[in-house]
Amino acid sequence: MEEKEIQQFRQPDYEIDPIFINRWSPRSFLEKEVPEEVLMRVFEAARWAPSANNSQPWRFIVARTQAERELFHSFIFERNLEWCKNAPVLAVLISDKQNRMDAFDSGTAWGFLSLQAIKEGLKTHAIGGFDKEKAREVLNIPEDFNIQVAIAIGYQGDKEALPEDFQAREQPSNRRPLVESIFAGKYK
Repeated sequence: MEEKEIQQFRQPDYEIDPIFINRWSPRSFLEKEVPEEVLMRVFEAARWAPSANNSQPWRFIVARTQAERELFHSFIFERNLEWCKNAPVLAVLISDKQNRMDAFDSGTAWGFLSLQAIKEGLKTHAIGGFDKEKAREVLNIPEDFNIQVAIAIGYQGDKEALPEDFQAREQPSNRRPLVESIFAGKYK
């Protein structure tokens, strides 16, 4: 979806860099390989996310080959698998439990990753619908790491490639007005 098309769904209350408006989570992905250099730039951006005491608690387990993606398919819930199976790259974001800010810091790394993906002409979609314990077993994730989210990464496909019930949802979502998210001095 082009920038002009996205603007019909999203209008900021204040002028900001278009990268923030253009980042959205489609479900349709082309079965087109992401070049190594491009993919590494996406993860390089995540590397530079801020973290408490510079602890960098995040780690990414990445699936790029068919065999690796099939491992991921084994723990992604069927409804999500319907659309993410075409993504050329899947990743699981985990974080070191020893850092009490691990979820917050890892979420920041995910945000940096998703914005760099936009700059690279890629789309990302975070996936919460998967069996975390099965992922832990299949991917050999140590118990001292929290499993945060799975991520589909790739080039956007046509919405017509999706199952019919997903097609109507294949558009950027809007946001509530900024004034509903900010409170002066105290909550309400």
